[in-house]
Amino acid sequence: MPTLRHWDYYGMTETFTELYEKARLGDTFTHLYDTIISRENILLAYRTIKTNKGSKTPGTDGRTIDDMKELTENDLVTEVRNKLKNYRPKKVRRKWIEKENGKWRPLGIPCILDRIIQQSFKQVLEPIAEAKFYKHSYGFRPLRSTHHAMARIQSLINQAQLHFVVDVDIKSFFDNVNHTLLNKQLWNVGIQDRKVLACIAKMVKAEIHGEGIPEKGTPQGGILSPLLSNIVLNDLDQWVAGQWELFPLTKSFKSDVGARLAKKRTNLKEGYLVRYADDFKILCRDGKTAQRWYHAVRLFLKERLHLNISPEKSQIVNLRKRESEFLGFTIRANKKGEKRVAHTGIVSSKKKKIKQEAKKIIKRIKASPTAQNVQRFNSFVLGLHNYFKRATHVSLEFSRLAFDLKPFLYNRLRQIGTEEHPFNPPPIYKKLFSLMTKTIKINDMHLFPIGNVKTVNAMNFSPKLTLYTREGRECFYKKLRPDIQNEVSQLMKAVLPQRSIEYLDNRISRYSMKLGKCEITGQYLFAHNVHCHHYLPTHLGGNDQFQNLRILHEDVHRLIHMKDDERIDSFLYKLGINQPMLNKINQYRKVCELDSIELSRLEG
Repeated sequence: MPTLRHWDYYGMTETFTELYEKARLGDTFTHLYDTIISRENILLAYRTIKTNKGSKTPGTDGRTIDDMKELTENDLVTEVRNKLKNYRPKKVRRKWIEKENGKWRPLGIPCILDRIIQQSFKQVLEPIAEAKFYKHSYGFRPLRSTHHAMARIQSLINQAQLHFVVDVDIKSFFDNVNHTLLNKQLWNVGIQDRKVLACIAKMVKAEIHGEGIPEKGTPQGGILSPLLSNIVLNDLDQWVAGQWELFPLTKSFKSDVGARLAKKRTNLKEGYLVRYADDFKILCRDGKTAQRWYHAVRLFLKERLHLNISPEKSQIVNLRKRESEFLGFTIRANKKGEKRVAHTGIVSSKKKKIKQEAKKIIKRIKASPTAQNVQRFNSFVLGLHNYFKRATHVSLEFSRLAFDLKPFLYNRLRQIGTEEHPFNPPPIYKKLFSLMTKTIKINDMHLFPIGNVKTVNAMNFSPKLTLYTREGRECFYKKLRPDIQNEVSQLMKAVLPQRSIEYLDNRISRYSMKLGKCEITGQYLFAHNVHCHHYLPTHLGGNDQFQNLRILHEDVHRLIHMKDDERIDSFLYKLGINQPMLNKINQYRKVCELDSIELSRLEG
């Protein structure tokens, strides 16, 4: 997993683990600032932002991650530290994106340096917050997804037979977060470094270009905003869970049934919360309990969190009679034998949007039947299948979508493609789709059939899976070999003042990917022997990107650039170069516009 590998590169894994463990034990943190502005944490933040698609989006100053790549490591670290001494974020760029319902959502895009700063804060604050978060909130959290939220709802319907849902819609949540309350909530989760809290206060109050300084809210689009929003709503999570699920019993019971009966003897409301960002549901056993929850949650949000609900969008749904909507899925409790089970499908507005988008891409293919446009359609279909294949009725839903789209697809593309059963398609097609389904072939590429998808069981999230414990990481991640980790640490300490941060960052990635071996001789390299070669030299237009760098033994690197015949002979003998190695060396020399080394030299 790239996230953890990067933590290892910069030696931050143990720091984050320690923060998580201390927070779990109830410790508070009054000296976080020095960790945030540490060289390793800032460089890790740069690496993380660099791999984010949004890094190419400019803020109000017009700069992107490409403008930061030219800086040296020392320049970047110094720039971040200097800016934080008297922190004033630059104006945030306002951008509007269309929502599923046709309305528009405001995004706030900070400048690139402010994004790196926010990422530096997020990395240190997240392990502390994660230790405090409720186990059934799934949005904007490491390793969790919408599918885990849906799996939890399905298990509550199928196993606990909870068929009443309280749907609550918070009115413009991200725009209405109370800044004073947020500061208290950060303090309550253990973040008690006043310098850190002062910086966060300035981040959420950053001026929005053309609109002024916001009095409330956390800007969607900010790196830190998702974490802050979860901290705000964690109060709701813990309160709901404390009313029933986590309510302490005064005496122990030998069975779950006994425990449930004990709770029922109290005046508590039985209910289980499932939350994804600001979208949440409370599942209950009967309508009366659901009514109590609805009014209790409305009052809690208003009085404790200063948030209002949308009455027209908030409701109580009996899943036996009607369907509820969540994260693009429909949910209903239908009869199966003597029980009821969750049946999930796709929201009708989402299906309409899918048809519109599919038609747009099909028109583009007709106008320009290139491999790139066919690939765009296939990526679109694959993305839909990957998201919705955990719906119990996904096959039926997509069969209907395919049926509705077929006339449009056939009429637009019949002149430029042929409809057929795929014959010898690429491996990915064979793996994902049935060869018995006809599809259209354009330029030797088959369109992925939109109707050909099967349900995959939704799996519940295991709380053991966390990035912040050794046991959690071992579940899915093979740690970087200790010897390589040690050499990476040595490489990071090397002072190369003339080299860009892009070069130094990619040099570490390349060394790790090649398991510390020279890319010509295969010899294991210690840090002091490592040279990083530009395959296409910079003076011929080469750059510092990962693909243009090669990890070599220092003497092999010198041999590639060498012109003196006597020295070449000496190095060939010293390094024990054989014919396959020489072929590679000559390939490198050719790209450098240098003469090849003759085979006869080896024989001599």
